[in-house]
Amino acid sequence: MKHGSLVLEKKEYVYIKSLLNLSEHTEEDKVQTSLDKFAEELKSAKILDEEEMLDDVVRLNTVVTITSGDDWKKTIQIVKPTEKDLKNNKISILTPIGIALFGYALNDLVHWDLPGGRKEVKILKVTQKEGEESFSTLI
Repeated sequence: MKHGSLVLEKKEYVYIKSLLNLSEHTEEDKVQTSLDKFAEELKSAKILDEEEMLDDVVRLNTVVTITSGDDWKKTIQIVKPTEKDLKNNKISILTPIGIALFGYALNDLVHWDLPGGRKEVKILKVTQKEGEESFSTLI
């Protein structure tokens, strides 16, 4: 892990914690396992103010390109659950892959249990969306 632990912006951290509390009892085992693992990782996360945030960290609205060892590559955007749109590759933070990537950084290898089994995913590119309203102003 590039930065030693997950890195989250303070207001996003509060938002994510509230989502986790609301999603505490999902009926999908794989999703619940991912949520539980993520909640555990949050305990040691670095929480930063907006002006301290690193550009290479996956956060809400980040466009991220990932690859797996089996020659697949995908570009997705991590969004709030209400903004998910699979046709446009907008993936909810509460999906196993959204949770797996959130707080990690460029070139990190992420090991996570996804619906297709345990995967090692590498973060190839991280782009913060420019020109959109900052998440931190939405709270």
